[in-house]
Amino acid sequence: MYRDDTQKVLETKNGEIKACYDGILKGQPGVGGKVTVKFEVEEDTGKIKNVTVDQPNTNAPAPVGECVKKSLEGLAINPPDARLGQGAFVYEFSQPPAGPAMAPPKS
Repeated sequence: MYRDDTQKVLETKNGEIKACYDGILKGQPGVGGKVTVKFEVEEDTGKIKNVTVDQPNTNAPAPVGECVKKSLEGLAINPPDARLGQGAFVYEFSQPPAGPAMAPPKS
């Protein structure tokens, strides 16, 4: 149950993370990869803290990892647990494939 609660809270930031990633794509088309983050969940408050990008398990460029890290800091899981929690989560990023090229109309 705790894992599911954590995932639900992290997913509330999916829109913000996607918007940040889309901004990166404008300057670096095709950039993508995997971002793994590690974090702690504060006892008694459920606040997510000490979010770090797990570099050995991340292959996306640093700006993508920063999007994730920045978005998750300060979230809180309810109900909080009486013990300090540790977690990790993986995000996959890939640019949507381009649609088929349209042929010009025949005259």
